[in-house]
This record gives sequence, C-alpha cells and structure tokens, in this order.
Amino acid sequence: MRKQEKAQREGKNRSRPRLTRRRFIQTTGAAGVGAATSGVLRPGTAAAETVDYPVKPIVALDELSPGTTVPFTYPDDRSPALLLRMTAGVVGGVGPDASIVAFSSLCTHKGCPVSYKPEHRLLVCPCHWSTFDPEKAGSLVIGQASQPLPRIELRIESNQVVATGVAGLIYGRHTNLV
Repeated sequence: MRKQEKAQREGKNRSRPRLTRRRFIQTTGAAGVGAATSGVLRPGTAAAETVDYPVKPIVALDELSPGTTVPFTYPDDRSPALLLRMTAGVVGGVGPDASIVAFSSLCTHKGCPVSYKPEHRLLVCPCHWSTFDPEKAGSLVIGQASQPLPRIELRIESNQVVATGVAGLIYGRHTNLV
C-alpha cells in the first residue's frame, strides 16, 4: 500500500484511474447480467440470437394418477428426464392441483442418473447420494451436488403434458441445445 501511496503523491499513474473491485463490477456487472438473462445461446452465436426449445408431448393427462413417474428424453434423445405427478401441488407444477413436474434425471454433481424414491418423495443419486426435492423445484437437500436439478418446463395442451423448455443447465453441457 505504501508504494501505491508514494506513487500517487509523486504524480505517477494519474493518467488512468485506479481499477478497484467496485469499479470493475460497475463496469462489467451490467454486461454479465444481460448475457445471463438473454436466452439460450448456441455456441458461436451473437448475444442477440437465441434458440427456441422444441415442444414435445410427453403423456396424456388422463394417464397420470398421483404418484406416477414417466421417464422421457428432452430436449433431445441424449437427455434423460423424469416426469412426476405428485400427490399435492408443488412449486412450478402444472395440471390438476399444480401437481405435475419434470426434471433432468442427470445429477448435477457427476451426471449419474437419479431415481425417484416415493417413500421419501425425493430424487436420489445412487453414485454419491445427492438428494433433490421435486416438491421444491428440484432443490438440493443433501449431497455432493452444488446445483438443483434442471427443471423441464411444462404446460398442458389438449389433454397432453407437453415439455417446452429447460430451466437450468443439463449436466455435461455448455448449452442445453446442441
């Protein structure tokens, strides 16, 4: 600190302002927030270009009774996911009583396939026991993972449960759409 104070007293470094942590965040923070909220980007595209998720029917609404699980893939055939009809309404749920949710079934720790344990109402990874709560938007309960499970965005169309997007990054990818 004394060298810096001495340089300032002698008039050195006056041509450029000192870059503090606050100044750095002020000048770059807005760009980072804009990039994070601008949509899904395909590698090598400009920030203004976004890629739309496919709309994919998963199952007929009348085939889902409470407690049912339906494995499927989304947004492509290499991305396993799991649709759950819970026994009561949940955060981010759709359909009757907002009880239908879906998540990527790849653990956010190492990509092992999670499975639903109905007796505990949790999604559990068998590799390192990361545990996720589907009733709370796939949030991490305990384990090695540091992120919640990516939630598959759903809607109901003509008595069908339809996947329309992914909230979060699927394990092992730079972008969800490749």
